Amino acid sequence: MTSKRGIFITLEGGEGAGKTTQIQRLKNKLESAGKKVVTTREPGGSAGAEAIRKLLVEGDTHRWDPMTEAMLLYAARRDHVEKSVAPALARGEWVISDRFYDSSTAYQGYGQGLSLSILDELRKLSIGDLKPDVTFILDLPVEVGLKRAAVEQRYERMGIPFHEKLRQGFLAIAKAEPARVKLVDANQPVEAVETAIWKIIQETL
Repeated sequence: MTSKRGIFITLEGGEGAGKTTQIQRLKNKLESAGKKVVTTREPGGSAGAEAIRKLLVEGDTHRWDPMTEAMLLYAARRDHVEKSVAPALARGEWVISDRFYDSSTAYQGYGQGLSLSILDELRKLSIGDLKPDVTFILDLPVEVGLKRAAVEQRYERMGIPFHEKLRQGFLAIAKAEPARVKLVDANQPVEAVETAIWKIIQETL
C-alpha cells in the first residue's frame, strides 16, 4: 500500500451537461495509464448518502426550503467523504465524483438564494478543508442541457429562470477559483469534450 494521497477530481455543471459520459471516458483513460480509479456521485456515493439522495431528487420542487436542502446535502456529503472519498484517497487512488460542494454553491446559493457564507460554514463544519485537486465545469446553454437530460427529476422541473441562475453561478465559481476550476465547453461533440478534459489533466496533474 502506498502512503501517497490520491487525486480528487470533480465534474460539475447544469442538467444534461454530459458529466456521466465524461467521467466514464476519463476513468478509462486513467486506468489505461495504470491508475486505480474510483468513480462516485453526489448526492450519494455511500449507503447513508444514497438514502438521503432519494429525499432530494424526488417529490415536489418546493419540498424543502434552501437551508433545509443544503443541510441535507451536507449531511449526505459528510457521509460520502467519510465512507467513500477519504478512504480511497488514503489508499492512493484517483477519485472522480459526479458533483461535489460546488453544486451546493450553485444550486442552493446562486440558484435558490441561500447566503454563500452560510454554505461555506456548512462546508467547513461537514468536511473540513477537503477540496478537489481539479474541478471541471461542463458549460452549455440551459435549453440544450434540459433537452439532453434523460430523466426529469425534481431539479429538472425547477424551470428555465432557476437553471439560468444556476449556469451563471457555475461561471462565477470558475472565475473565482481559476487554479482549481476549469471551464469546459460542453456544447460540442463528446470526443472534443473528452480531449479538452484530458489535456487539462495532463497539464495540471
